[in-house]
Amino acid sequence: MTHHAWLLLGLYLLVLLLAAKPLGNYIANVMEGRGLVLRLGGPIESLLYRLSGVRRDEEMGWLKYAFAILLFNLLGALAVYALQRLQLWLPLNPQTMANVSPDSSFNTAISFATNTNWQGYSGESTMSYLTQMLGLAVQNFFSAATGIVVVIALIRGFARHTAKTIGNAWVDLTRITLYVLLPISLVAAVFMVSQGTIQNFDAYKDVTTLEVTKYDNPKAGPDGQPLKDEKGAVVTEPAETQTQTLPMGPVASQEAIKMLGTNGGGIFNANSAHPYENPTPLSNFVEMLLIFLIPAALCVTFGRMVGDPRQGWAVLIAMTLMFVVMAIAAMTFEQQGNPLLAKVGAGDTATQATTVMSVGNMEGKETRFGIAESGLFATITTLASCGAVNAMHDSFTPMGGFVPLWNMMLGEVVFGGVGTGLYGMLVFAVMAVFIAGLMIGRTPEYLGKKIEAYEMKMVSIAILVTPLLVLAGTAIAVMAADGIAGIANPGAHGFSEILYAFTSAANNNGSAFAGLSANTPFYNGMLAIAMWFGRFGVIVPVLALAGGLSAKKRIAASAGTMPTHGPLFVVLLIGTVVLVGALNYVPALALGPVVEHLMLYAAH
Repeated sequence: MTHHAWLLLGLYLLVLLLAAKPLGNYIANVMEGRGLVLRLGGPIESLLYRLSGVRRDEEMGWLKYAFAILLFNLLGALAVYALQRLQLWLPLNPQTMANVSPDSSFNTAISFATNTNWQGYSGESTMSYLTQMLGLAVQNFFSAATGIVVVIALIRGFARHTAKTIGNAWVDLTRITLYVLLPISLVAAVFMVSQGTIQNFDAYKDVTTLEVTKYDNPKAGPDGQPLKDEKGAVVTEPAETQTQTLPMGPVASQEAIKMLGTNGGGIFNANSAHPYENPTPLSNFVEMLLIFLIPAALCVTFGRMVGDPRQGWAVLIAMTLMFVVMAIAAMTFEQQGNPLLAKVGAGDTATQATTVMSVGNMEGKETRFGIAESGLFATITTLASCGAVNAMHDSFTPMGGFVPLWNMMLGEVVFGGVGTGLYGMLVFAVMAVFIAGLMIGRTPEYLGKKIEAYEMKMVSIAILVTPLLVLAGTAIAVMAADGIAGIANPGAHGFSEILYAFTSAANNNGSAFAGLSANTPFYNGMLAIAMWFGRFGVIVPVLALAGGLSAKKRIAASAGTMPTHGPLFVVLLIGTVVLVGALNYVPALALGPVVEHLMLYAAH
């Protein structure tokens, strides 16, 4: 790693950890119904409850809470689907974007409702301004709120005893949206505009470029379809242009919640590599900060709400240590570059070879960011369930691409998505104390609650559902003709593209090895299934776990109780995440990025 990379990583951690405590305490106050902001916003909150018929003092058991969450997100998915299918006849469509196809609309609706934000389409040529704002941006808020309220419900399960309820889903969703997501997003959007992110409703602009662009244009036949030669290749003819169309739109407002809510779906196909979404190195730093801001703060919220801040800091330290290791790995692998390119350009001297290697792998990266910012961004966005990208992951070195893939396979619990990362980590914490209990022959306890058969069943379901979706989906895709047809790069890298797609979908990340042509009925359907069950197949058992824990009596700590706030527990938690969370994928990884790395250094 370069000195710049070390400085960037250190500065990022410093700012993140300094911001985590005050925001974490603020979120705790909001969810506990205290503080000045709730008194100021009380009239608006009360009006919303009256309009929707919600009784704020009526709490729910876990089953009713889960039903409310599922219903809320199902209605959101239906709304996004309808907007896409009808957008041609709706307002705020200056480019007269056509209605989106049924399979792509289905995939996108599920994607944004599940906080995945997988995009098989090019946003600037597919979605109208109304669809972007009323459909996608609104779901960015609601899906983020869903993740946060689920972890708040689980925290209440640990904090309460002999209770039959875990909160009111409608009140929780309202408060987290009104008092947390909206105000921070407003500030972030204004900042992004100050950096050069656009925010308008203008029609797209045709401008004259400084240079003439020359390209090959497919030659069309009488039927309007591309002509092909006797070998089946498309016949082209030379063409040139000095005109470029610049897309416009309400970008800054969506960019803010895209990053803060760990959503990741951008207005432009190039996502956060596009200068209209992410104009400067400073905006890039702030975008990375926004991704981890709420996940880090929720660790503080957890410690505050269970009455022991040390518990929250233990989880935060475990997350931070794993993040640092993966960030160093990603930036190091990309800085090493491609050894075969070094041999091509190095001549016969070792000095020239060293010079070429020191440049690193700049393929697929923006020069205004460089290798360190791109490697760190890739690590952050895949450790969180964000999926926003400022570089092409498909162009990373084999082991550089291994890092974001492995990050998602950990379950995206290292900071993770807003809410999802912490409840995933707490599930692993329950697993960790269970394993420790087996080793010492004692009934495991966590935060004063005995971990028994029911809790371990829910933990097992929550941990195993995602690997099942990833591995089964990948296996089906590599055996199906429609699945193989989408591969742009044959061999190990093509397998990695499919594995990455299903890992991203089931873990609700949304980033991609974009060499895979996934905007097809096969992939739109398969990935939508993985996204939906990857999200709610985990949320339901987590809420069931919350309900079971809240009903339990609190037991006093004894001499045999394992402390869950010290270094030993941090090490045990990290080991559990790595061993249980990721070892399911080792054979699949061996067929993809690992073998590709070995082939690269063997010059094949």
